[in-house]
Amino acid sequence: MKTTRHATYNLNYHIVWIPKYRKSVLVDDVATRVRDILHEIADDKGLEIIDLTVQPDHIHLFVSSPPKHAPSLLANWFKGISSRKYNHRHADHDGEKIKWARGYYAGTAGHVSSETVEKYIQRHAEDEQ
Repeated sequence: MKTTRHATYNLNYHIVWIPKYRKSVLVDDVATRVRDILHEIADDKGLEIIDLTVQPDHIHLFVSSPPKHAPSLLANWFKGISSRKYNHRHADHDGEKIKWARGYYAGTAGHVSSETVEKYIQRHAEDEQ
């Protein structure tokens, strides 16, 4: 359990999104840079990344957030800020910008434990390798 001044909470969101046109661009240095940027965003916003898997054509993010942040806001932060930061820092060097598709998946760990979601993400990561 976590607390704020006015709430005790255990809110964990599983958010998944893809690059525009589902291009497999999240590989090698690009994947490492995106992963680092996502951790920066979480730190800046006071969020905890429980698990993160960057696949060539999608991202699985399992994040804990206080109740004041809607899942849509979290998805918008991670997608919008990450593409802006990546493109500002690396697009000139790599020549390719990161663009995300408009949609995303957001789910909670309401009916399953956080461990179950983490195992799913890890199993999915192992299957992709």
